[in-house]
Amino acid sequence: MIQLLVNADDFGFSRGVNYGIVDAHRFGIVNSTTMLVNMPGTEQAVELAKQYKTLRVGIHLTLTCGIAVSKNVPTLTTEDGSFKMRKHLQEDLTEKLTDIEKEWEAQIQRFYQMGLTPTHFDSHHHVHAQPELLPVVRNLSKRFELPVRNVFGDQELDINRLTDVFLSDFYNENVGPYYFDKLEEKMEDGVSVEVMCHPAYVDYFLNKNSSYSEKRIDELNVLTTTKLPKGFQLV
Repeated sequence: MIQLLVNADDFGFSRGVNYGIVDAHRFGIVNSTTMLVNMPGTEQAVELAKQYKTLRVGIHLTLTCGIAVSKNVPTLTTEDGSFKMRKHLQEDLTEKLTDIEKEWEAQIQRFYQMGLTPTHFDSHHHVHAQPELLPVVRNLSKRFELPVRNVFGDQELDINRLTDVFLSDFYNENVGPYYFDKLEEKMEDGVSVEVMCHPAYVDYFLNKNSSYSEKRIDELNVLTTTKLPKGFQLV
């Protein structure tokens, strides 16, 4: 039996994203999500998380969108507090590690302050996969006793990983009705697998602020119509 976690990223990004994720859970196979704590849809996402308690909710840490939670992280933000980094990080982050850990800890603390208990954490645009950030990721995982999305593959690292395998390929041209049927052929029996997804209804904010918007409707359709093969168990 393959233990399957279908995690919808970007909870809290916007109302359209929030409603898409909730519907993908209520009527489909999404059983987990990770929430941004600094975006326009965050407050509504918190309300929905408290309403739909069967949906696992973790933290979607970010350095690349929205306003920083911390007030004094100058290496990360512009004068108005917005993050200045973008998704394709092509810079040495070594000199920013102190500010990054401070900011990510603040985001985790805000999650708790909203009355939620996180199941795990990952990051927007997979920035926690950057090698320089491993000490930060390890520290936060141990301090808050939270498992981490396994973007590390088979590397020997002292990090509590959420699953054995993480798949990010349910995306763009790979979104289709047979994705999960083919997945069974690739996985060994007994492994735990996380599949990342981005279901949403496209609203104005999402359309204006994400390069990946219209395809999210296709994801929502697949996630609410797919019947998992017998070899999978949602966990």
